[in-house]
Amino acid sequence: MLGILFAIIVILFVGRLVLKDYKPQAVLMLGGIVLMVLAVSFGLGKILAEEQSTGLVWFDIFEFMKNTFSKTSAGLGLTIMAVGGFAKYMSTIGASQALVRLTIKPLRKMNAPYVVLAVGYMVGQLLNVFIPSASGLGVLLMVTMYPILISLGVSPLSATAMIGTTACLDLGPASGNANLAATTAGIDVSIYFVKYQLPVAIATILTISGLHYFVQKRFDKKAGYGLGSIQNTETAATKEDKEIDVPKIYAILPMIPLVLILIFSKLLVKSVKMHVVTAMLISLFISMVFEYIRYKDAKKVFASLQHYFDGMGTQFAKVVTLVVAGQTFAQGLKSIGAIDTVIKASQSAGFGAGIMIIIMTAIIAVSAILMGSGNAPFFAFAALAPEVAGQLSIPAVMMLLPMQLAAGIARSVSPITGVIVAVCGISNVSPVELVKRTAIPMAGALLVTVIANFILF
Repeated sequence: MLGILFAIIVILFVGRLVLKDYKPQAVLMLGGIVLMVLAVSFGLGKILAEEQSTGLVWFDIFEFMKNTFSKTSAGLGLTIMAVGGFAKYMSTIGASQALVRLTIKPLRKMNAPYVVLAVGYMVGQLLNVFIPSASGLGVLLMVTMYPILISLGVSPLSATAMIGTTACLDLGPASGNANLAATTAGIDVSIYFVKYQLPVAIATILTISGLHYFVQKRFDKKAGYGLGSIQNTETAATKEDKEIDVPKIYAILPMIPLVLILIFSKLLVKSVKMHVVTAMLISLFISMVFEYIRYKDAKKVFASLQHYFDGMGTQFAKVVTLVVAGQTFAQGLKSIGAIDTVIKASQSAGFGAGIMIIIMTAIIAVSAILMGSGNAPFFAFAALAPEVAGQLSIPAVMMLLPMQLAAGIARSVSPITGVIVAVCGISNVSPVELVKRTAIPMAGALLVTVIANFILF
């Protein structure tokens, strides 16, 4: 029980610092180091196995961090950096904007405001598979979809609430959380996406879309909003969007990596292996060819490659370091014996696999709301899932899937998360008022995610 007491104190300390806007990487690393120091000091556990030890237990703490940096940077970290670099390059050359404009074009022809809003959510969630940045996608939709909704008579709060939740599921091989979940579960990311994510996501997407329709319509009715006219959609935002001269064919570029990953996988062409990083590099090369054809300027095209590298660097600084920090914190919890104690206590209390999945999912959801991030809590606790699942004799993916989806869903109810702040800044609405509009759709999404996970798997 001493390990549990130490764990609770450190977790509360870590949570308090994160809520005070301390850098999560530093806080999680510090929390992990403190837990490991306590584990060694009180003889509660080991940091590394004897064959991996440096020979001095205090150095083993930092040896673990070194090993984690090395392993993560060469594996999952490289994947996340490659994805981030490609997303940055797509945004820089205007391909992401071209895809968004082409996809939402049919919505302009509809004259049913809340149907457009509900369908708009589904379109946005589909786009998230190709544009993995929640904030980036949100800003693009505020420029393109938001004016359409406003012209129809939908309130700024309702339009912004829907757009702010379009990336709530973190779907597809381009998502850092999805890659971490697949890697931790020991399965291919394409299999994780198609076999596990998609079936649950379809039910969840339909739920969110329906709830947005009824919730936003009811809120707007109370506020006195009614039908406008679809004909006057020419706002400053749409004018600015039209000034970006990007060939329409560029809309296919963000989709190339997903097509490659799905075709050359165990799902279709089994004889050819296609890693996510390989797919990103092939797609980058194809995109540069498009850029050369467009500009006929090799120097400019070569210079644009720097945007890809800059995107990779940003992902290392923001995401890969967070993965390592989360694993350090998780190792601290393991070393001090907190995880084993919780599992044994749950088993002796009669808690089965179902209850433990709900508990782990709830921890992620609450943490995501408090931290304003889907990455930080999932990266902190994902490493624990295989051990917990193993002791409960269930596949790790059964626990990781609802945890991963819950992180993005709960993030959309936090007024301090990046995408909510970004879209509210454009529409000039209060983030606190906005999350009142997202709370019911996200609560429904979380419930359906957990239920679908139990039914399907």
